[in-house]
Amino acid sequence: MQFIDQAIIDVKAGSGGDGISAFRREKYVPAGGPAGGDGGQGGNVVLEADDNLQTLLDFKFQKLISAENGQRGGPNKCTGASGKDTVLKVPCGTEVRHLPTNIILGDLIYKGQQLIVAFGGKGGFGNARYLSNSNRAPEKFTEGKVGEEWSLQLELKLLAEVGIIGLPNAGKSTLISVLSSARPKIADYPFTTLIPNLGVVRRPSGDGTVFADIPGLISGASKGIGLGHDFLRHIERTKVLLHLIDSASTDPINDFKTINEELTSYGHGLISRPRIFVLNKKELLNENEIKKLRNKIEKLTMKKVHIISAVTKFGLNDLLSSIWKELDIN
Repeated sequence: MQFIDQAIIDVKAGSGGDGISAFRREKYVPAGGPAGGDGGQGGNVVLEADDNLQTLLDFKFQKLISAENGQRGGPNKCTGASGKDTVLKVPCGTEVRHLPTNIILGDLIYKGQQLIVAFGGKGGFGNARYLSNSNRAPEKFTEGKVGEEWSLQLELKLLAEVGIIGLPNAGKSTLISVLSSARPKIADYPFTTLIPNLGVVRRPSGDGTVFADIPGLISGASKGIGLGHDFLRHIERTKVLLHLIDSASTDPINDFKTINEELTSYGHGLISRPRIFVLNKKELLNENEIKKLRNKIEKLTMKKVHIISAVTKFGLNDLLSSIWKELDIN
């Protein structure tokens, strides 16, 4: 499936129906008086979160979404029918932004959560509304109001409790594949992962926790360089970040610093998000090398650094225990 995590759409609510001018002209009803009905309310445009959707792909081809107009009023003080609302399904985790002002209108996180993004116009008044002691036969009526029309930006931010970050080829896809039933593309070259992968990892209690493998960040990602810039937004909602470092890299310390710099540059509080540091690919180094590397990173982070091998599954139980503890705290 093609992954689309941003879309720009135009929404147009329905206009209200016009009121009318009419009079009762029934036999045996002398001086029947004004009887023009009000126009119906225009339909709203509504977004609704649906947990069966994973992308914003549908909106790539559907640019203008409109709701029904209200019907004009009728004689005998009959109100016109209201226009039907247009309800659009979007994935859970969709942020809605008013494009001209960049104001966030809402954040659809939970299944069934709704947000009215364009209100329908009110119906016009019929002449029956203007009956008074001083005007027994008013002919005045009003037209319906025009429905709201906006340009919106939809932005999907994955709902995952744990985000796995690191440079390309750090082993993120391999790790999520052994922890969960996710089956991402894995190869021995950078940028294997072109879209975020989600996997559900079971706790000892049986509850599922969503992990997200975020595509590799590189130096300058927060400024728009590489793949990471488009996907940094997906770790904004995570409770815990799993910072994966390739211990067999030519310079693991520099790799660690690169990710730190990108989190700081991007902002949104990512650098202060709870992080668990992990040295991966233990099988490629001897014991002395891996211990020296862990000591260096622990001095920089002032936190425990886990040593694992995603390929051989070494150290994964200890790592998961730390993740569960961190999630319970946060």
